[in-house]
Amino acid sequence: MKATIISSMLFLLLSVPAAGQSPQKHTFAFRGKEFLLDGEPFRIISGELHPARIPREYWQHRIRMVKAMGCNTIAAYIFWNYHETSPGRFDFTTDNRDLTEFFRLVKEEGMWLVLRPGPYVCAEWDFGGIPSYLLTYPDIRIRCSDQRYMQAVGRYVRAFAPIVRQWQITRGGPIVMLQIENEYGSYGNDKAYLNTLADLWRQNGIDFPFCTADGPTPAMLEAGSVPGAALGLNPGLNARAFAEAARFDSTVPAFSAETYPGWLTHWGEGWAHGDSAEFFGGVKYLLESGKSFNIYVIHGGTNFGFTAGANSGGKGYEPDVTSYDYDAPITEQGRPTRAYLELREIIGHFVPSLPPIPSPIPTMDVPPIEMKRFSSLWSGPGDTISSVTPQTFEALGQNQGLVLYRTTLVGQKSGRLTVTELHDFALVYLDRIFVGVLDRRQGEMSIDLPRSSDPHPVLELLVEGMGHVNYGSQMIDRKGITDRVTLNGMTLMNWEQTRLPLDETWLRSLKENAPDTARHGVIFRGSFRIDRPADTYLDLSSYTKGIVWVNGHNLGRYWNRGPQQRLYCPAPWLRPGTNDVLILDLLQTEPKPVCGLADLNR
Repeated sequence: MKATIISSMLFLLLSVPAAGQSPQKHTFAFRGKEFLLDGEPFRIISGELHPARIPREYWQHRIRMVKAMGCNTIAAYIFWNYHETSPGRFDFTTDNRDLTEFFRLVKEEGMWLVLRPGPYVCAEWDFGGIPSYLLTYPDIRIRCSDQRYMQAVGRYVRAFAPIVRQWQITRGGPIVMLQIENEYGSYGNDKAYLNTLADLWRQNGIDFPFCTADGPTPAMLEAGSVPGAALGLNPGLNARAFAEAARFDSTVPAFSAETYPGWLTHWGEGWAHGDSAEFFGGVKYLLESGKSFNIYVIHGGTNFGFTAGANSGGKGYEPDVTSYDYDAPITEQGRPTRAYLELREIIGHFVPSLPPIPSPIPTMDVPPIEMKRFSSLWSGPGDTISSVTPQTFEALGQNQGLVLYRTTLVGQKSGRLTVTELHDFALVYLDRIFVGVLDRRQGEMSIDLPRSSDPHPVLELLVEGMGHVNYGSQMIDRKGITDRVTLNGMTLMNWEQTRLPLDETWLRSLKENAPDTARHGVIFRGSFRIDRPADTYLDLSSYTKGIVWVNGHNLGRYWNRGPQQRLYCPAPWLRPGTNDVLILDLLQTEPKPVCGLADLNR
């Protein structure tokens, strides 16, 4: 297979039509093991990035970075739960959710697009992109033909398909393939479910080819494939992987759908690094043998807010850090790495006339910012719901953030307190006095409760959700107290639950007051002045565990367990003049200054 379309030609093919002209239409199809663009053999050289993880103002820069490395295609996961946060309420138009603008920019830059809309995507994203409102059903089953799940999936496809139709290749757009589900062969074997997904897209006007993505093993390919869809291999780095795909189905193309330059990182680990020898060797094999491939990820971006997911494998619960730098060729802040330059040189032997590398986005240091105590979780906004047994976040209508659980002890009043299946982190208080911490990540579900002088002692558990599991068999991962609380074996009943979602509405309602430092949960506030905004990283190494907002934008979680100590703050979220910083720390009560630094790790 040869690459007959190169970047400069693609720009001409996809340039925006003049006023009054209709967009030039193309075809994309399969012929045996070949991809065909307008009837001619075509090789996909793709880099993956995710619009939800990149500030909208930087979309064009990141697309140009991918193009300058020699790619002719963008691959993009679309996160269903980012666009439907409550049943039936979709947002495809505001800020980073404006996919019409993202698709337009891909086209404008002369690139093709492989769309990966789920409904499940994994991607180290909260719940793998599936909306957590589905967890209000106590017996829900996901990624299968469960009627309730499929009703929600159908609603998503019908809402999104009109946008996809507008930008599909047969109407002059850049979208050439759509992936059905994701790595399904690693999860389940409900073939009716996969075929229903394909039918849903077809019924809603999608008339270009499908692909799948699975590990290159017989079982995974059989369970995860869809008839007639190209076989994406995760990864396909050698002849053995492609031979396995050919043995399974030689009538459709195979390609390396996820070619990994790096890897994900969990809290409490060192920064993950990929096997560079294996990666570069694999890319050279793919190029020299004429294979199509996608680099996952070429640029990771950031898990802003509460979007980071978690794993739950052999090590237990493993929440992902806020940065999705991924040791990718393009850093979280958009800079080319040594790997980027090496890849550009390698690909340049096969794709001549590469465009210049875009100028870097400016960065800045910010001098130390004085922080002062501003408010407290305990006196902030929050509505309370009563129930006999403790309810999960989802049952309370909340995705993440915090919930304060409170009960008066009757009978047993001291001894061994156990929270069965705590999800995920809790501060324990007795009569407003801090007792200690429970941490699912460490397997800490029990603590000794001291005696109280009060005949009616009050137990409080301030529980944080840290990201729904996004991969594997443990994805039904409700947050909060998911089972029961016992004291010396006695089940504790009659709870009050105060919702603290830490969302925009909660933030706007926050008032200044004198915090009760004995109870933690202190909110600090500071400000800094700048003349010209530039990207920076807020250094939180003097704080313990919490959330940071800058000018109302949630930068994500920090935790002194590391490895991440700095959170990315993009220039579009800053303004000339005064900028506000709020820090909610769950454990620290003394204010410390913070500063801005130019990169993730200096």
